[in-house]
Amino acid sequence: MKIGILGAGNVGTRLAELARAAGHDVLVGSRKGDASLADASRHGDIILIAVHYHAVEEALKPLSELLAGKIVIDATNPLNDDWSPRMLGEDTSAGEEIAKLLPNSKIVKAFNTVFADIMSTEGLSRNGSAVTVFVASDLDDAVKTVADFAKSIGFAPVTANKLMVGRYLEAIAHLNIELAVGQGGGTNAAFLYHRG
Repeated sequence: MKIGILGAGNVGTRLAELARAAGHDVLVGSRKGDASLADASRHGDIILIAVHYHAVEEALKPLSELLAGKIVIDATNPLNDDWSPRMLGEDTSAGEEIAKLLPNSKIVKAFNTVFADIMSTEGLSRNGSAVTVFVASDLDDAVKTVADFAKSIGFAPVTANKLMVGRYLEAIAHLNIELAVGQGGGTNAAFLYHRG
């Protein structure tokens, strides 16, 4: 698959490394790097947003036409600068807000519950079990494509066929951050979701 990653921070860089190792054609775009956000948007059939949530609107507005018709993965979490939760309320999520900015794109919420620190081949295996990545969208074809991509790079995808489930996924991420950062548990931690 051709993957365009918007953002060259920890999450964008780590997911790019995993995707390249799995044989995907990846271009990472940023405001300061060799490739721009527009370059990455043109390159990818799948686009992954890995910029800070507070920068999403500024980053995406100029890209709306380039991203039309494409699967766009929202890997963001609404956070303040100190990693505390920025509550969007009960009626929306980062993914739903991104869907408003990109009405002609196929928005999927995924990868937001996983710390960048474990996004490596070694980090994604927990006693022989792959780390869970939740995949949520209103579009079944987009869910399947992103779940297949996630599996190809070493995750165990769990699908939820509603974008509004992103509200719950962001709450899971906030819990993960509180345990890891707020309570000192560390970021070498991940969720494993098992169905009996």
